[in-house]
This record gives sequence, structure tokens and C-alpha cells, in this order.
Amino acid sequence: MTTARPGLRLPPFTQRFPWWGGDLQTIATALIDTPSSLAPATSERLHIALSGGDTMLAMLDRPAAAQATQEPGLPLVLLLHGVPGSEDSPYIRRMSGYLLDKGWRVLRLNMRGAGPSRTTCGGQYSAASSRDLAELIGRLPPDLTASGIAAVGYSVGGAILLKYLGEEGSRTPLVAAASISAPIDLLGTSLSLLRFRNRLYHRHVFDAVRREALADGAVLTPGERRNITAARTLYEYDDLFTAPRNGFSGAEDYYFQCSALNFLPGIGIPTLVLASLDDPWVPGGAYSGHHWGSNKSLSLIPVLTPRGGHVGFHGTGGYKPWSDLAVMTFLEGARRDAGLARPAPGRPGKKGWNSPQ
Repeated sequence: MTTARPGLRLPPFTQRFPWWGGDLQTIATALIDTPSSLAPATSERLHIALSGGDTMLAMLDRPAAAQATQEPGLPLVLLLHGVPGSEDSPYIRRMSGYLLDKGWRVLRLNMRGAGPSRTTCGGQYSAASSRDLAELIGRLPPDLTASGIAAVGYSVGGAILLKYLGEEGSRTPLVAAASISAPIDLLGTSLSLLRFRNRLYHRHVFDAVRREALADGAVLTPGERRNITAARTLYEYDDLFTAPRNGFSGAEDYYFQCSALNFLPGIGIPTLVLASLDDPWVPGGAYSGHHWGSNKSLSLIPVLTPRGGHVGFHGTGGYKPWSDLAVMTFLEGARRDAGLARPAPGRPGKKGWNSPQ
């Protein structure tokens, strides 16, 4: 089953040999580490100060000058990684390279305490970190955001993005957004990862999360350090550390209050929600069972594929994941729908890439 709002025309997704089935599609994301086409670009480290004294690090990629002159006025695209992840996650670099090839500027984020941000942040990001995203967007240099801002989030990064969008509604300065394989039901995803068939996935994610939380630069009380060390599952980690650290009574309170499902009705900008129903991490029922018409602005575009795995979508027709092609088609379509082939400079508008002058 594939569900999409009329007007978004995507080629069908067909798995390619040998990546058949949700597990192989998921594993392939880590194994297929193709060059990101960053050669014809310039990259610059950005430091964005957050509340509490932390500084989030990001990598700004700009197309080569010759490319940039072909399509002036394209928005800046923020890329949000999953757990574990960083600016150098293969899926982040692949999407960045694809956008750069098309003349878009990209900001690859390292959420609070992730990747390079671990040494500059005492805190740790989680599915509750939508306020961090709001703060970061508000502190971006004006010269980067004059043509508008779009965002693409993967896995937990997608869940954070959807939560942020639902909280902000039409107030967000973003003009378009997309999520890929987001765990919109946190409890369901946590229980799914605890299944016996997912024990290797769980061990990979849990070991990486705990290692990052305890790494040099993390500011922890002795009790928090003991709780992280004592946890034996992701559920226990969230129950003993993530939840109390963010003001929740326990894991289930944290999962309930921060699940993106609760925030989807409030989203007020064009947003692509892409997921596979054979995702071994994220239960497809959270997507197929949701009433997408509850979004009053009709701005959500759900695309649910039978196959694709978790942040997989490795299909026939080229090395680029089908999800990258879908996101690019969506972003280009949203820009055309705005009716501004060459946006005038100015502040981002509510209905397009820029407000008409």
C-alpha cells in the first residue's frame, strides 16, 4: 500500500538485489557508503550556542560557485540524524551530496551531545529535543535563511522534527519538511526493539547510545552516571536516565508525551512523512492506523511503502536511495507550488519560499 496526497508524483519503489526485505534494506544503509559528492562544494563548521551553555556544532555545505548560480534563492536545508548518528552518518552525507548536486545549501546538524557536539555539550538529545531545534533555527545567521529554510529528519531526527512542527504550527519559519522512518510511537518502537528477533539491532543502538551518553564532555551527576551504567536495555536507559533528565516520571510518561503521533494534527506547513511498513524497528501500524485527515491544514503528505526497511529504500534505478529521490521531488514540488521560480530576497513567507515583494 502506498498512500500519498494528490499532486505528489513519485516513481514506484522496487527493491534491488540483493537487498530484499526489511532487514537487508536496513543493514544496507550502513554497508552502502557511497561518496557524498561533496567535492564540488565548500564546507564550513558552524557553532550555534544553546541555552544552558551548550554549543551545537553543524557542518554547512555550499555548492560550488558554478552550481550555485544556476538556481539562486534556494532555501537552506537542515538535515537531522537519528540515534545513534551525526553529521557523518552515511544517509546524511548521501542526502547532502544529492542536494548539493542540485544547487541547494545544506546544514548537517549534530544534535546536543551527538558526534562532534559531544565535546561542546554537557546535555544529551532525545525525542524530547524539539525545543533545541526551535532554538537552533532561531539562532541561524540571517544570510543563511534569507531564502527560506527546509528540514529533513531521519529516524529519531524525524520524530524530533515532527514534534517541533506540531508544536509550532504555522509559526515555524520552515517552509517545508520531510521525515523518513520516524518512530512516531515511541513506546511501540521501544517494545519492537526489545523483541528477540531484533536483539542485534537493540544491542547496536543501545551500546552506541550508552557510550555517547558517558563520553568525555557529558555533564552527569553521580546518580545519572550510575543509572546509565546500570541500564541493560533502551527501555531501562530511558526510564532511569532520559525521562528524569527531561522532567518526566518514567519511560512511559516520556514516550507518551513526546511521541510525534500526538503532534501531527498541529503541523501547518507542507510535510512529507515517509515510512516503510516492513521497518523492523518502527511498527508500521503506527502509520497505517493513523487518521491522517486529523491534520486540519491538510499539509501532511503520508507516503507508506510495503518495503524499504528502516532508513533503507535501496531500489532499482541507481545507487541513490529511493527516499532521497522522494524528498527531492517533494522539495522541488513544494517550491513550484509556491509560484516563485526565482524567489525575491527577504524573510521567509508563510505560504512559500519567500514572501512576494
